[in-house]
Amino acid sequence: MRLAALSISRKIPARGVLALLGGLVLAGTLAACGHNYYPSKGDSKPHPGVARAHSMPIHGIDVSRHQGTIDWQAVARAGTRFAFIKATDGGDHLDPRFHENWRKAREAGIPRGAYHFVYWCRPASEQVAWFAANVPAETDALPPVLDLEWNNGSSCRHSLTREEVLEKVRIMLAGMEAHTGKVPIIYTDINFHRDVLEGVPLDNPMWLRSVAAQPHERYKNRPFTFWQYTQTGLVPGVRGGVDRNAFNGSEQDWIQFFMTGCDPRNYHALASQGRCTILK
Repeated sequence: MRLAALSISRKIPARGVLALLGGLVLAGTLAACGHNYYPSKGDSKPHPGVARAHSMPIHGIDVSRHQGTIDWQAVARAGTRFAFIKATDGGDHLDPRFHENWRKAREAGIPRGAYHFVYWCRPASEQVAWFAANVPAETDALPPVLDLEWNNGSSCRHSLTREEVLEKVRIMLAGMEAHTGKVPIIYTDINFHRDVLEGVPLDNPMWLRSVAAQPHERYKNRPFTFWQYTQTGLVPGVRGGVDRNAFNGSEQDWIQFFMTGCDPRNYHALASQGRCTILK
């Protein structure tokens, strides 16, 4: 089963492209510092299985209300290249710090995307509508994220089959793409991927959680765009632990992803469907 989404064609003016490219290149120059690209950041419980992440040049964080008030200017000065910010959960919960984080991350010059946490006991159409009602569709935002995990610890005890779960996912991906005009990123963990997504062809950029090993050691035949490699990261501007993530690509790859909304490895296939921003 292929989780197809809607086709949306769009372009960015050349002048805007040049200005954004200049900012991204400057950020990359300031962030890079030897083999460890982000020496001011750390990890309270580093795991040797994810050591490779520190040699990857593009790093970011993901945050929610649990991080409290964030000093986004300090986060930017530490070299943070992107942030994923929790927006919505299910069909009626808005993260109380979403709009503050969304605005301040942008003011600090950090590319950011909003993520929606799926609640399996709520209709997919209601969840898409809730996300669209609360997350602005901004041309300079990163693609939206659909967070696919089981609702362990919640009151939701669903009886959905695998096929029903995949249909919910398809509806939400299509709705998020229709709202933002960008191919959504899928975030998932080892258990959900094994139970539902393994073997399913996906056009979407994949953001994989793997905090004790490299993604290819935990996810069977699943290319990835982002890697969440720790939940105990230490980043200036954030009190306590925070999830740290690495983009799977070079500085040039990151610029292309930011400008087009598509992973460079899938760009030509998706651009031919009108689903990536075309650089002119």
